[in-house]
Parts: sequence; C-alpha cells; structure tokens
Amino acid sequence: MQFTDLSRDYFALFGLAADFELDKAALAERYRELQRNVHLDRFANAGDAERRLSMQMAARVNEGYRVLKDPLMRARYLLELAGLPVDDSQSSLDGQFLMQQMELRERLDAARRATDAEQRLQALAKDLALAEQGLIDELAGLFADGSPDALTKAREASRKLQFYRRLAEELLQFEEELSLS
Repeated sequence: MQFTDLSRDYFALFGLAADFELDKAALAERYRELQRNVHLDRFANAGDAERRLSMQMAARVNEGYRVLKDPLMRARYLLELAGLPVDDSQSSLDGQFLMQQMELRERLDAARRATDAEQRLQALAKDLALAEQGLIDELAGLFADGSPDALTKAREASRKLQFYRRLAEELLQFEEELSLS
C-alpha cells in the first residue's frame, strides 16, 4: 500500500483546494476514505515499519481533519501556510472589540450571580454564536480576497474569533456546573 506523503499540507492530504470555504461533506467523505486506507487493522500482518507508518499517517489524517473542519483552526492554518501565523500574545485588538469583550464577560459574571442564570446564559450563548458566525463570514470574504491586506485583517479576525471561543468555553463550563447543582 502506498502512503500519502506525511509532509504535505492538510489540504493536499485531503485533496482539497487551500481555501477557507470548503465542502464539509467532501471533507468528511475523504476523511473516512483516508482512515480506511491507513487503519492499523489493515496492517496487522505487515512489518513493524509499515505499521508504524500507518499509525503516523492515521494521526496525521486525524489532525488534518480536526484542523480543517473547524473554521477557526482552518483560518489559522491558512494564515500559517501564507506565512502569517497568529500570535495570541499580541494584544493590539481595537478598543471597541476589547470593550465588547469586557461587556460580554460582565454579562457572564452577572449570570453567575443571578437567579435566572439559565436564561441569561442562553441569551449570552445566542449572542456569542451570532458574533462567531459574523467573524466566520468575515473570514470567508477576507480569504476569498486573498490580498496581503485582507490576510492581515483575517489574522485579526481569527484572533477575535479566538476570544469568542474562549468565552463560549467558559459559558459551557458554567452551564455544566449549573446542571450538576
């Protein structure tokens, strides 16, 4: 059996164009196909080297699928491929966005103390989902443009999306705490 070159980027590995917008059904189908081809069970009688290569390839396929199916990870990967890796330690986001983040965090803190916490969390989750989708749509347009300026803006948009994701994770954690109490 021939293995795909482990050094190829994830888009090439999955036979997809290196675009932000991708066909999720095609990605899932290609993932299943690749997994069938590299699954360790197919190499039960193979030599150690071939089994080891099968495990490496399966891990690469799993990681590639995880990255490509998630819009934030896909955006960051595309930026990395373009030579513009995202550095989360930079704090040069615009003031309006930072104020919005503070307001959202205040809403989460207020929900923690409120008697109607579940309703507040649902409203906050809805607002976060809308904000995330807005940034995903913005990223799609920026990557479609592809100019250096658009890619720089895509890097900033992906950093903003990361803020929303972290807040959404905190929200989920608090929802779990509520359901256990």
